[in-house]
Amino acid sequence: MLAWRVPLLVVVVFGGLAVHLLLRLFERPLFGLRRPVTPYVTQGVCKAALLVLGIGLQVSGERMQGRGAVVANHAGWLDIFTLNAPQRIYFVAKEEVARWPAIGWLARATGTVFIRRDARDARLQKMVFEARLRAGHHLCFFPEGTSSDGARVLPFKPTLFAAFFSDELVDILSVQPVSLVYIGPSNRDPRFYGWWGDLSFFGHLLRVAAQPRQGRVEVVFHPPVKVSDFPGRKELARHCEAAVKSALVQRLPDGVMRD
Repeated sequence: MLAWRVPLLVVVVFGGLAVHLLLRLFERPLFGLRRPVTPYVTQGVCKAALLVLGIGLQVSGERMQGRGAVVANHAGWLDIFTLNAPQRIYFVAKEEVARWPAIGWLARATGTVFIRRDARDARLQKMVFEARLRAGHHLCFFPEGTSSDGARVLPFKPTLFAAFFSDELVDILSVQPVSLVYIGPSNRDPRFYGWWGDLSFFGHLLRVAAQPRQGRVEVVFHPPVKVSDFPGRKELARHCEAAVKSALVQRLPDGVMRD
């Protein structure tokens, strides 16, 4: 499997990146922050990547249509493909990701917003979020702050919801919780697709690509909620965490879900 999956995946991802960058030469001066074309390229690449890897994709629920943000649980690098395949979104990632080999290049090219967790940058970051959201971008946040093994949902950090409650955003913004439910291949550890701890990116990629019979991932879209309906960031964080966790409880095999 490795002999053809990895080279084909490289061709799909970086071939798509080349097309994306070429289109951006025309899209950027014509449309500015709005990206009416290139997100479709990203979405197509992510669908193709899952096909190359042989990982099944199931989608349930309705995607948010209005202006807003997406929050999801985080199991690792596969989330990039599984979240982008059924929708067109832009990730919000910590600043260090921009310096990662391969992943950093792709993230920058596809419009990822990089943030520093420094109070001194909070005002600037809110301005960036507002500009992107007003341009119609659906920003995707991982409120756990790190990746897990895919068999649990870590506590959502309320601080990551603070930007939604700025005076400029609170009345125009909705937030949609999204659950990523990874079902590992039969006879393998149920946490097979989780990338966490000391697992290297390339080591995990090779392990996944070498798996003959893959499992699947289900992307569950929960109903969006208006930020203005919540008194503060803690209440919104608790609501989104509970919604995301509920799908894992319902859909993971018995005995797999961890506290």
